Amino acid sequence: MLSKIENGQIMAGLDTLSRIAKALGVSMSMLFRNYDVPSGAAQLVKRDTGMEVVRRGTKSGHTYKLLAYDQGPIKRFEPFLIEMDEQSESFPTFEHPGTEFIHMLEGAMAYRHGHTVYVLEPGDTLTFAGQILHGPERLLIRPIRFLSVIIYGDPPDL
Repeated sequence: MLSKIENGQIMAGLDTLSRIAKALGVSMSMLFRNYDVPSGAAQLVKRDTGMEVVRRGTKSGHTYKLLAYDQGPIKRFEPFLIEMDEQSESFPTFEHPGTEFIHMLEGAMAYRHGHTVYVLEPGDTLTFAGQILHGPERLLIRPIRFLSVIIYGDPPDL
């Protein structure tokens, strides 16, 4: 009977499938876990292979590595690994559409968003509306490494 079910020669009802699952010691959902699952299209960027891009801070010695590339006509987000070394300088503030998420990995900096300055150290996270002026105010401990993800769309009320 199992062979006929597997080869599509007969149709099994829910009661039969339930008994088969019970005999195998699994749930019904486990029997169908791979049925009609989309293949997906994940994007893997291996360590040290992010595409280096030129942004406004590049002139100040900051390195921007783009960690994912949106495919298609609409840019939904931009994740960057940003590095600042001993030669890096602070630079004027930025503004852009969307919401920005920053997570500090190494070093420390004073980061301005609007009228407020936040001291960011490893493990700290800052999320803010990108259309308000923002950017590093002072580089406190170098080298500095942080993740910056810009999410495009309507920003939340922060």
